[in-house]
Amino acid sequence: SAGKPIYASDLIAGEQIFSANCSACHAGGNNAIIPDKTLKKDALEENGMNSIAAITTQVKNGKNAMPAFGGRLADEDIDNVANYVLNQSEQGW
Repeated sequence: SAGKPIYASDLIAGEQIFSANCSACHAGGNNAIIPDKTLKKDALEENGMNSIAAITTQVKNGKNAMPAFGGRLADEDIDNVANYVLNQSEQGW
């Protein structure tokens, strides 16, 4: 999808956001609450979550057991963490 190019600094920022906010449930791309809803590439594809738009929407709004981070994280932070998650899924975590 078209968008701004991904810079290493964005991925580093995304990793920091992930570590601080997401890793409690999603360490290593796993899911501690719903084990089959991981952040692994095949699971993201199966669940229609393999895009920046889908990931940012879920992070902002939350879903099921996942809390909404829209009021807690800036849009840029959510964008960076979405890029990090998608990048990590492509690399196999």
